[in-house]
Amino acid sequence: MEIARTILKDLQAHLSAPEITLLIGPRQAGKTTLLRELRTQLEKEGELCFFFNLDIDSEAIFFQSQQKFVAHIQAISGGQKSYIFIDEVQRIADAGLFLKGLYDRQMPYKFIVTGSGSLELKERIAESLVGRKQNFFLPTVSVQEWVQYATEYRFGDRISAVIHTDELLEERLLNTYMTYGGYPRVITSPTIPLKNNILQEIYQGYIERDIGQLLQLEKSSAFVVLLQLLANRSGQLVNYSDLSKLTGLSVATLKNYLWYSEKTFVTESVTPFFRNKEKEVTKAPQYYFWDLGLRNYLRGIFEDISDQGNRFQIFAFRLLEDHFRNSVASLHYWRTQNQAEVDFVINLGHRVLPVEIKSAKMKKPELSRSFQSFLSKYNPPEAWIINRHLRADILSGETKVRFIPWYDLI
Repeated sequence: MEIARTILKDLQAHLSAPEITLLIGPRQAGKTTLLRELRTQLEKEGELCFFFNLDIDSEAIFFQSQQKFVAHIQAISGGQKSYIFIDEVQRIADAGLFLKGLYDRQMPYKFIVTGSGSLELKERIAESLVGRKQNFFLPTVSVQEWVQYATEYRFGDRISAVIHTDELLEERLLNTYMTYGGYPRVITSPTIPLKNNILQEIYQGYIERDIGQLLQLEKSSAFVVLLQLLANRSGQLVNYSDLSKLTGLSVATLKNYLWYSEKTFVTESVTPFFRNKEKEVTKAPQYYFWDLGLRNYLRGIFEDISDQGNRFQIFAFRLLEDHFRNSVASLHYWRTQNQAEVDFVINLGHRVLPVEIKSAKMKKPELSRSFQSFLSKYNPPEAWIINRHLRADILSGETKVRFIPWYDLI
């Protein structure tokens, strides 16, 4: 059974647009699979399609120059309208300029392109392709996609109600995702040893190809240590001085490596929310991993009861990222010099939404002192407490506080 990816319909809709369809995301997230699905669909409709994978030397050779590639696709297509799929485009030197040149020739070709790292790693593609591309981001399998796959698509939009009434199902779905994450090959592997081996393979491929070759880092071993430290400190304030000492990197290089980890879609920084710079502390970000399986692999621990609270917070981070992806919302955290803190503050532009994460199966509505402090200070119209089971609404001052089980956000 294949994993249904929700982004597929957006990609299908963009096939008729003249702009380059650019699908970016981490290694092994399922980009190539989606390209092949699109190709199969188009070929069934009688369209002419050509597929190039730049990880394959015999296909990469056509990209030695733009002129050589254009001559080749004109030859194989006979100049007819065609769909040209290019997988792992970040392997091309000056990829943005290469794609810009293809688009500006106004040939009868639609380009659908993938990249395992943001092309900003090698150049300023945003400037090269302004008005010429549409970005689509594919992270590893989302919680929503996982839940539907794991329940064999039997319940559709009733899935939240089903989980709410089945405690054992909720436990299994949550713990499996919090342990092994969302890489498609990991999800579909039938045994735990296979899941572990695939995570190791994904990690090694990332270090050797995306970090070692693509980025040409001078100290890849220091980058590995940095990732391991971040895995143990997910959701904690970054202490640059401490990380610098432990990795042997200068603070400037350390910050550069953290940028690399984001641009290759392994981590995401969450910056502080503040309006009063006098009282609301530091500008240091927190870092979260996009995928819990990779994070747990880096820690060397898959089964760890003492880590459940941290895992649920990372799990909630991913839920919120997916829930608000197609909006202007941005995720932040809040902390004051008096140590009052709120896990996440969603900036929705016209208002803010504070979100507290509770890994327990709450029985009744309760608010922490820190959360009440934020509500009193900012008086938001709504606030969320994401937890394991409790559904309830209460008022705190003028704020409607909603207690939301995690599965209500899928």
